[in-house]
Amino acid sequence: MKHHGLRKPFALTALCAAMLLPGAAAWAAVTDQEILADATTTHEIVTNGMGLQGQRYSPLDILTSDNVKELRPVWTLSFGGEKQRGQQAQPLIKDGVMYVTASYSRVFAVDARTGRELWQYDARLPEDIRPCCDVINRGVALYDDLVIFGTLDAKLVALNKDTGKVVWRKNVADHKAGYSITAAPLVVNGKLITGVSGGEFGVVGKIEAYDPKNGDLLWSRPTVEGHMGYVYKDGKAIEHGISGGEAGKTWPGDLWKTGGAAPWLGGYYDAETNLLLFGTGNPAPWNSHLRPGDNLYSSSRLALNPDDGTIKWHFQTTPHDGWDFDGVNELISFNYQEGGKTIKAAATADRNGFFYVLDRTNGKFIRGFPFVDKITWAKGLDNNGRPIYDDNNRPGSPNAAQKGTSVFSAPAFLGAKNWMPMAYSQDTGLFYVPSNEWGMDIWNEEIAYKKGAAYLGAGFTIKPLNEDYIGVLRAIDPKTGKEVWRQTNYAPLWGGVMTTKGNLVFTGTPEGFLQAFNAKTGEKVWEFQTGSGVLGSPVTWEMDGEQYVSVLSGWGGAVPLWGGEVAKRVKNYNQGGMLWTFKLPKELVAKR
Repeated sequence: MKHHGLRKPFALTALCAAMLLPGAAAWAAVTDQEILADATTTHEIVTNGMGLQGQRYSPLDILTSDNVKELRPVWTLSFGGEKQRGQQAQPLIKDGVMYVTASYSRVFAVDARTGRELWQYDARLPEDIRPCCDVINRGVALYDDLVIFGTLDAKLVALNKDTGKVVWRKNVADHKAGYSITAAPLVVNGKLITGVSGGEFGVVGKIEAYDPKNGDLLWSRPTVEGHMGYVYKDGKAIEHGISGGEAGKTWPGDLWKTGGAAPWLGGYYDAETNLLLFGTGNPAPWNSHLRPGDNLYSSSRLALNPDDGTIKWHFQTTPHDGWDFDGVNELISFNYQEGGKTIKAAATADRNGFFYVLDRTNGKFIRGFPFVDKITWAKGLDNNGRPIYDDNNRPGSPNAAQKGTSVFSAPAFLGAKNWMPMAYSQDTGLFYVPSNEWGMDIWNEEIAYKKGAAYLGAGFTIKPLNEDYIGVLRAIDPKTGKEVWRQTNYAPLWGGVMTTKGNLVFTGTPEGFLQAFNAKTGEKVWEFQTGSGVLGSPVTWEMDGEQYVSVLSGWGGAVPLWGGEVAKRVKNYNQGGMLWTFKLPKELVAKR
């Protein structure tokens, strides 16, 4: 059952579709309570991040580092057609049905026991979409009886979970100006929260809340200093404060009007502090000489009140960013003990090469340290976490006749870590970080804003720092900054990470392998060749007394598009579009 665009549902069609689904009559709506409890439940996954905090940790221990060698594929599903590239989504599972997005803004509902497709929805995308970094999508949100996702033409679409029919559709922003949506939305306290993509086109980033049942806009918070936020009552906009207090305070002239800072990776939520935690992307344009100042709130982490979008605190990882070091990477909440006290912390591995630990109650800097081997753009961090710049490593100012002085900078603009989410183990206290060792030649060029056109003002070529590897999966202690173990990979790592109580860490490689490692020692204990690069985020859940693992396979994303010398290293990797599911045979479970 494939659906295109908005169609009037027919009762008979919907009834027949529902009858095809296993146990459809017993299906329950996804509630706010289930969403809040997702990190501790094992029979379903109803949030991106396997819990609103985004730790990507499962309390399941049926599958362990001792028996994972017996993990076997049980089914696989092809996404079909010619749209086989850049599969970066995380599946969700509810009542025996898996919901997952694929490239080109498609959604699939799949029988989690058999891999049989139940329905498929294809968004009708215009020809003039402007995705920065491939035609990817990172997943859905589940709420009530709806499956909700964002599209490459900057819309939110809510589908009936049983039939795949459109319930409502909302335009979030103008795709002709460069806006799109690639991240999975999240639902917090009955509000659907989304960010937007498009920083490379000079958009104004924003985070917004919608009513998940009908798509009504509830509040809007721009993420560039100087823009007004709004809350909406009875359909009417009420001003709710300017971001930063005044226009252009940390921006020159009118550049704040096209300032970028897109929160394109989405966010997470911490119930203990009642805060949404989002990251924001690069300031526009990349040429930093055009915009002296810190350029708030670009390249930052933001904490927002989910009720009205008020920014409660911010932490800027790269003020006056001149290297495209987005601050968009996930900020993961966790607690640890120190001096007999519980520290409510949050951690992020930034594209700029530094790992930060913050006090999530107020955004104050606790500690920071490099997590990659080479950083050239900064000499370190000061006591407040602000970078100590190496002024010789900022690309030079251009003029109309020639480009600015080129510099070699590490890490490259694709980041010491990019979009691919890390995981935190509640057992080891370690973060498992997918990272890359590369640098770039970068130079600035003259640029002027034009609606819907690329707004960079820079050129670049990415180069590997080592002959035998680029990717490094690292186990990092956030309390000490110590790297506990590492595993290197020839190609860049570009997929998400998951960890489990069974002493396991899962991630994938562009070479096509889904791999499992011993969480304590880093020993590789299992791998499986999926046929195409693994960019998705693995998940695990329990069904019928057995533990399952699922992941998407399909090479693409930013590396082959933007990677320069690195792109040559991966040019022969095959694209794809498959959903793989594995489990431990039942007869082995009984021997635990």
